[in-house]
Amino acid sequence: MRRREFIALACCTAAGWPVAARAQQQSSMPVIGFLNSASPQPFANYVSGFRVGLKQTGYIDDQNVTIEFRWAEGHYDRLPEMAADLVRRNVAVLVSTGGAPSVIAAKTATATIPIVFTIGSDPIRLGFVTSLSRPGGNITGVNLFATQMESKRLGLLRALIPGVQLIAVLLNPNQPNYAFS
Repeated sequence: MRRREFIALACCTAAGWPVAARAQQQSSMPVIGFLNSASPQPFANYVSGFRVGLKQTGYIDDQNVTIEFRWAEGHYDRLPEMAADLVRRNVAVLVSTGGAPSVIAAKTATATIPIVFTIGSDPIRLGFVTSLSRPGGNITGVNLFATQMESKRLGLLRALIPGVQLIAVLLNPNQPNYAFS
């Protein structure tokens, strides 16, 4: 090899090092798996707040952390495969939002990856945690107590509209928060 060819080869190799180093850094970047049973549009403000919260703790999406989003768009049957896909990607943590179905899918998919959930029903009754103060296992989260407040909301609605004869409530029968008899 002649001198000029050697210098050209060395320069091209050296120029490629930053690209290779960046690719290597990105692959070692922690990945957050985000699983939701709904569509992204209604949760846009929550996702924005999620990113702000991460940023406040030093995690910036696509700089030092990657977020992999999975939206089931109301198709609960898709959640188990989505959760399994995130587990196969070896995420550092699995954030499960959008109700109990996404938490069930996440909990079924892994017993080792930490799971953080937000739900509106009782996580003890659903078997997600053993207690609120000491959840145990790989799962913890926030209970918004929304389901427990439904009867109170209906009572307030009835008080606001005196003489109402009928109040209809639409519920998803596949949602495990609701017990139908």
